[in-house]
Amino acid sequence: MSAHPPLARTRNIGIIAHIDAGKTTVTERFLYYSGRSHRIGEVHDGAATMDWMPQEQERGITITAAATTFAWRGHQLNLIDTPGHVDFTIEVERSLRVLDGAVAVFCGVAGVQPQTETVWHQAERYGVPTLSFVNKLDRVGADFEAVVAAIAARLKTTPLPLQIPIGLERDFRGVVDLLGGRALFWHEDDLGAALEAAPIPAELAGPAAAARAHLVETLADRDEELLAAYVEDPEPPVAAIVAALRRQTLARTVTPVLCGSALRNKGLQPLLDAVIDLLPSPEDVPPVRGTDPRTGETVERPPRAGAPLCALAFKVMTAEDRRLTYVRVYSGRLRAGDTVLNATRGEQEKVARLFRMHANKRERLDEAVAGDIVAAAGLKTAATGDTLTAPGHPVLLEPMRFSNPVIALAVEPRGSADTDRLAHALGKLAAEDPTLSVRTDPESGQNIVSGMGELHLEIVLDRLEREFHVPVRSGRPQVIYRETISREADRAAEFQREIAGQTVRAEVAVHLRPLPRGAGERVFISPLPLEPPEAIAEAVRGGITDSLGAGMLGGYPLVDLEARVTRIVFRPDDPLALGYRIAAARAFREATGIAGLILLEPLMRLEVVTPEEFTGEIIRDLAGRRGRVDGMHPHGGVRRIEAVAPLRELFGYSTALRSLSQGRASFSLHFSGYGEAPPEKEAT
Repeated sequence: MSAHPPLARTRNIGIIAHIDAGKTTVTERFLYYSGRSHRIGEVHDGAATMDWMPQEQERGITITAAATTFAWRGHQLNLIDTPGHVDFTIEVERSLRVLDGAVAVFCGVAGVQPQTETVWHQAERYGVPTLSFVNKLDRVGADFEAVVAAIAARLKTTPLPLQIPIGLERDFRGVVDLLGGRALFWHEDDLGAALEAAPIPAELAGPAAAARAHLVETLADRDEELLAAYVEDPEPPVAAIVAALRRQTLARTVTPVLCGSALRNKGLQPLLDAVIDLLPSPEDVPPVRGTDPRTGETVERPPRAGAPLCALAFKVMTAEDRRLTYVRVYSGRLRAGDTVLNATRGEQEKVARLFRMHANKRERLDEAVAGDIVAAAGLKTAATGDTLTAPGHPVLLEPMRFSNPVIALAVEPRGSADTDRLAHALGKLAAEDPTLSVRTDPESGQNIVSGMGELHLEIVLDRLEREFHVPVRSGRPQVIYRETISREADRAAEFQREIAGQTVRAEVAVHLRPLPRGAGERVFISPLPLEPPEAIAEAVRGGITDSLGAGMLGGYPLVDLEARVTRIVFRPDDPLALGYRIAAARAFREATGIAGLILLEPLMRLEVVTPEEFTGEIIRDLAGRRGRVDGMHPHGGVRRIEAVAPLRELFGYSTALRSLSQGRASFSLHFSGYGEAPPEKEAT
């Protein structure tokens, strides 16, 4: 594999899905069939190459996004295997931010699951074209057509099957290649390394012809070039169909669907071929756009090695006590030893070394060019979302968005001698993970660690002891609430004091109004008869923004409200802005005091899959947890229950569900939003 293949022969892809859909198993087969690995590592054995953390190997889940590079059909594939658990959604978010394409893996039994929807919409937000792979068709209850229908209904896309399965469950043997007009089979004796082409079984000839006709007709409806060929000949050449399929996949108007069973080594080579044929190269993606911090003008950086350097730091990791920064190079060249400008922070840093990553293994590189995804050592201040550029050509790329933590616990060292080591370790973990927040409680002096869920914090505690060798004690997890207002309110406040021999007098009036749930918070200054100087206006905004951080009910952040400044009484020549900041904060807090403050609690979207006979007990238990059942869907002898319940009531739900269902039910959680907490459930 060439160190720097042509951009047209490069693919930057991610594997995304719900937990336990088979993402890492798919990745392991990619590595084996491409020759990158000489054995197949199984997740259930704790031997998967990409799940290298001890916590991943023990739990059989992916926790951190892992990168690798391999070759297929003369192309270089830079692949990131992402987690499927909701607590680690940040790993998917920052991976999709720098990827050009993705493969979404679906369980052939469960179909579209909650986290599948989350990662799908993340891909949509970043405009990432996606292939779908329906996995586990050898499992009892597998239903390919039902999964395709669910993709269309729940993900609001147009799925186009390129294959149909030959048999299902224990009879699953291979697939029909609709474009090639052939059947494909794999054999267990060579771990599926060689595929055998054969005529389509007679019983599937009719369904295959109908599926192919649907594929071509749907594409022709969307693609003018194929439509012209289709009018001339209802059986256009395969090359014309593939070209149209690629155009529409890149435009995200259709989603090609393939199928197989990764664990049984069936269906992976055609999936790799589809990655090459249908997903974009860096040349197919529009030039990255950013802002020149000197002028505020929008600038573009084309994906060329000869252009000025523009790269995005999307992940920070501590390995063997060394800080590695994962970087996507969008344009230019990045060499070991280069000095780069961190345009986000306005600081220059030196790149000591560059590596191509294979999970946690590193291969030294002299340079990276446009289209590469590499890790850099030596960057001391670069954080997730920072833009790295050539010093003389600064540009700021769009920042990344991170979810706010919803759960917290107190952490302290077992011995006082470890206090500094604990602070150092927590600092490193927080630098790696933007969804992990660490603060010191001013009253108790304890470290308060906040994250996305119980498992997230459990992994943090485990890493503190294993990686950083700091034994810790922790308290019971606590929910992170929010506060908001229930009605409009107006208040004015003034500040008057003698400062440095001058009388400072400031008066500010504020109008508050509630916003819908999830709207966030807005701070405006209304058009005033006399516009204040910018320093005073900024001080007023700052006073309100500071006050949003702690409400009067429990000191929780205020959300879902609009604060509009309706009056500022000022002297144009007043040199001190501090008084206006204090007056604005007072007016805001007094207004919230009469605006009907209410407490908001985090709500979780819950999906429970259970045998039919336990449905009644599980629904009664959810009702006791203040849960709201939104739907129940029977499927193959089991029932899928969709519900929303407060996070506070779901602590320990895993144990309770095992007891209710004799260990036969499973569940998944996804943050849904905030809802009003009942008075008797006020935070403690």
